[in-house]
Amino acid sequence: MEGLDLKQMTSMVKIIAEEKNLPEDVVLGVIEAAIAAAWRKDNGDKEMNVRATLNVNTGDAKVYVIREVIEDDVAYNPSTEIPLKEAGKGKKIGDIVEEEHKVTGFGRVASMTAKQVVIARLREAEREAVLAEFEDKLGTVMTGVVSRIEPKLVRVDLGKASGIMPRSEQIDGEYYTVGSRIKVYVKNVERDDARAQLILSRACGEFVEYLFRQEVPEIDNGMVEIKGIAREAGKRTKIAVLSTVPGVDPVGTFVGGRGVRVQAVMNEIGDREKIDIINWSDNASEYIREALSPAEVVKVEIKDKNAKVFVTEDQQSIAIGRQGQNVRLASKLTGYDIDIEVAKVPEKKKKKNVEDALLSAIEEQEDEE
Repeated sequence: MEGLDLKQMTSMVKIIAEEKNLPEDVVLGVIEAAIAAAWRKDNGDKEMNVRATLNVNTGDAKVYVIREVIEDDVAYNPSTEIPLKEAGKGKKIGDIVEEEHKVTGFGRVASMTAKQVVIARLREAEREAVLAEFEDKLGTVMTGVVSRIEPKLVRVDLGKASGIMPRSEQIDGEYYTVGSRIKVYVKNVERDDARAQLILSRACGEFVEYLFRQEVPEIDNGMVEIKGIAREAGKRTKIAVLSTVPGVDPVGTFVGGRGVRVQAVMNEIGDREKIDIINWSDNASEYIREALSPAEVVKVEIKDKNAKVFVTEDQQSIAIGRQGQNVRLASKLTGYDIDIEVAKVPEKKKKKNVEDALLSAIEEQEDEE
């Protein structure tokens, strides 16, 4: 933008708007911010509060230095304040005074400042446009194309925008190739100084929940509900379900005939990940028993948000799971801290065999004789 005059800046409004797919009034605001910054560079200081206006028809630009009226004889900052006696008739303390200046052009340094402002503000405007366009996409699943694979993240092209899938949002053990089409859950939008970034996920529980919603129409008509979900992507998912209609089996509804529904979800997330579908219960003890499936539970003792679960010795390893996975997911699902303990089984009295019984009977008869 070095040496750029006002007429050139005016003509750029439409061009930039078309190239960046932004409204003209947004681009005009960016140009006016650049004019204000450039004028401040040439004529004032960085503390000045300056706004600018640009007439796109005539190419005329004006800047306004904004100051607050303060009491006379009070120490003030001339960049942002003006004494009452200098403010003009009709002004009172606390009023805002705008001093108008006509703009004719910029020096070299000011032009460079304007260029930096335009670049920064356009990025911000593009970021806001992405936010606006994808605001209604948050919490949904979209299909994208893997555009780039980096050590800590995968970049996915979603059409008008792109997103990133950090390693923490990837399914453990899943590999991606550039150009492949994948389904991703639009989890969040992160802001930074450069632009807005769509955060995508295949590892969150919401991704599995969304996939089930596509396979189980009974969710939409209210017959069954998903009450909770806990997931360790690539390993295991536990999902608690409830039926609102008497006689409808919620677990069977989610599994589907011959397992077709749950298999459709597994086809998307990978067969290595196991899915436990359990019955939800408002009875905490019963819910914890279900959540620890496939382990068989003897007894549950609950105090506050802590649960002590007793199992037989042969069920202990099943209840805990490999590297504590089963009990960890059950805890996430139910919201209780679960401690697994082995139940003490009373020793059974040894039964006498037939020979011992006969000998005892003969001895008793001899004693009687």
